[in-house]
Amino acid sequence: MHQDFLPAGIVVLTGAGISKESGIDTFRDKDGLWTRVNLEDVATIEAWHRDKKKVLDFYTETRKTFRAAHIAPNAAHKALAHFEQKYDGEVTIVTQNIDPLHEQAGSRNVIHMHGRDGEIRCMHCGTVFVSDVDLTPQSVCTHCNTVGELRPNIVWFGEMPLHMDEINAALERCGLFVAIGTSGEVIPRPASCCRRAAARTSTRSSSTSSRPIANRCSRNISTAPPPGSCPPYVEHVLKSGWPQ
Repeated sequence: MHQDFLPAGIVVLTGAGISKESGIDTFRDKDGLWTRVNLEDVATIEAWHRDKKKVLDFYTETRKTFRAAHIAPNAAHKALAHFEQKYDGEVTIVTQNIDPLHEQAGSRNVIHMHGRDGEIRCMHCGTVFVSDVDLTPQSVCTHCNTVGELRPNIVWFGEMPLHMDEINAALERCGLFVAIGTSGEVIPRPASCCRRAAARTSTRSSSTSSRPIANRCSRNISTAPPPGSCPPYVEHVLKSGWPQ
């Protein structure tokens, strides 16, 4: 790969838009998930305390989408994984998605800032563990034996994203920041990542959303990737290095 002028560190922020071509619905588009369900009823800690069964049932149904037989990494996931394998410097993928498609495509350095499917957290003892079990209000924590305090280890609205120290360290090391498939509107962290990166790096963005990325990064070089194709900026990087 021709990468003489590429920076040593690259951070790629991905959102729901990158998984849309794989068959997973986005959240904020006109036909997104939050147009069909009230997020305050299923995606806040207050909702969980108010009606645990409703929240856990919603999560169980959502997980079925990720695990459907036809869901698989698309060309964008595969291109990023290939880029990471071929690039001599550090490539860090920071994803807002809880699906495992980046890992399934072969990416190794992935940070899930909103948590990931298949992890459970006990609100009583704080233990986080890997499990594919469907949760109910009667589920028992195997570490402290408390009943009814298990929840998905995902970030709900009003909660702080995970792994922010690790993400901030990667941003400090990077010379290029790329945002793919995200509107950048989720406050405070994903949007602040865009602004922080734009202030100190070369920044590129591509979003499937019609809404602008937070404060615009540096310049937008693409809209939605065409179905079944690799995003044009990734194709260019893989073939000849980043355009100046």
